[in-house]
Amino acid sequence: MKCWGLAALMMLPLTVQGQTGFDISRNLEIFADIYRQLDMFYVDTLSADTAVRWAIDGMLSEIDPYTVYFPDNDQDDLKTMATGRYAGIGAIIRAYKKEDRCAIEEPYEGSPAQEAGVRAGDVILSIDGKDTKGWPVADVSKNLRGEPGTTFELRVQRQGEKKPLAFKITRRQIQTPAVPWYGFVDKAHQVGYLYLTSVTEKCSRDVRYAITEMRQQGMKKLILDLRDNPGGAVVEAVEIVGMFVPKGSLVVSTRGKLPASCHEYRTPDEPIDSVMPLAVLVNSGSASAAEIISGALQDLDRAVILGQRTYGKGLVQGIREVPYRGNLKITTARYYIPSGRCIQAYDYRHRTRDGAATTLPDSLTHEFRTRLGRPVRDGGGVLPDSVLTVDSVPTMVYDLFSSDAYFTYCNNYAATHEAIATPDRFALRDAEYADFIEQIAASDFTYNARTATALNQLRQLARAEGRYDEARAAFDALEAKLKENDLRADLQRFRHHIQPYLESALISRYYHNRGSIQHHALNDKDVKKAVETLMDLGI
Repeated sequence: MKCWGLAALMMLPLTVQGQTGFDISRNLEIFADIYRQLDMFYVDTLSADTAVRWAIDGMLSEIDPYTVYFPDNDQDDLKTMATGRYAGIGAIIRAYKKEDRCAIEEPYEGSPAQEAGVRAGDVILSIDGKDTKGWPVADVSKNLRGEPGTTFELRVQRQGEKKPLAFKITRRQIQTPAVPWYGFVDKAHQVGYLYLTSVTEKCSRDVRYAITEMRQQGMKKLILDLRDNPGGAVVEAVEIVGMFVPKGSLVVSTRGKLPASCHEYRTPDEPIDSVMPLAVLVNSGSASAAEIISGALQDLDRAVILGQRTYGKGLVQGIREVPYRGNLKITTARYYIPSGRCIQAYDYRHRTRDGAATTLPDSLTHEFRTRLGRPVRDGGGVLPDSVLTVDSVPTMVYDLFSSDAYFTYCNNYAATHEAIATPDRFALRDAEYADFIEQIAASDFTYNARTATALNQLRQLARAEGRYDEARAAFDALEAKLKENDLRADLQRFRHHIQPYLESALISRYYHNRGSIQHHALNDKDVKKAVETLMDLGI
């Protein structure tokens, strides 16, 4: 085992944040000796790369979820995370248990996969001659990716085709679109809509283009949708906020252990429009740079925020090189939005007994003020100005969407419908939904009736406590009531949950992700609430 780390650390200053050089070297010496004894005496031979990686990952996981080691062979994952780009064929892959294979869920529009003729629903048989039967999604995805410019053969089985199809595909850089769709969700009131999926490299350029084009088409009000946006680059978030507030406005500041991690970020350019009514949609999946955008616009009283409380990631990461061409993504600072608050929700240094990070109760958070004096609080994400309720989706619906039966129905529909209406007009008719019910009912789809499982557990608990006999009649009556629900009835009962997503899935077969998002935006109740809110502003 090489001890370059120990030697380097021995040259550190005598104290590092209260720790002496002796404390560090002593613990590294203990670690080195434990590994040496494992290597000599453990019953099985250990791989140094694997065992030390376990130790590194274990240490970092105790610090926070964002400090991560990327060895030389994982650099592609780091680049994809930072830029949104990777080299491959440009397609979403899903498991297809029925065939013990993977299938194409959607080829990206304009991707090498689509240009070669690959379609959603194609079952992957082999990649460059390697049979993929039994491969998990991760292995299939890894083999589809590769160096830009390399060509390989992809063999698939397509529904309705007797023989497999073979495609020669040349890999290239794939940029997942940060703005997959923008457009008007209420033309009568000139309300534009922009969905931002992530805050990756150069996404502000796409946002600027979309806003400029919609303004040229007459947009007077804008909805910025940041729901389920995991964030990304701070500088891109600052650029986006700068499109709506005066040049030089403070958007975010960072404070860390070292002076190099302390910065103030101000908007660098004149805004596109500093007075246009603006609504921002967020939810619990909005995090990091998405919270900087929404939180800064709230603190500067520039937008009304709607939705649910955001995730609460107020930590900033930087990339540090490590030996042997690796990198360490490491938390270097906390960030603070214009009011001075940090919205970090989780304390990873203090955990519960089961290892979960603790959160700060609302009673211990601190009050801050927006530019116009409105009270806002720290310590738990961005709380929207208007909190919207989340519809409870039955677990059966989740089971359905992930099933082979659902995927097969979409394949059947696409194979028997050459074209459909545009995303803004498409809707399944009653007869088509009835046919959907029959196809699912005729399949092998089953779903986990969690209430039945819980009832059986309750029966066992009652037996253990000696109270089962006196409650048997009640248990039997409840079980009979639960059995009254059958698959066809549930598919009809939950139609208002199922049909919008089913329509979006079908639309993606013809109009790709942009069409699916357009359809969803035009029918989403939260988007409609945002439109109403902008109307109420009276501007």
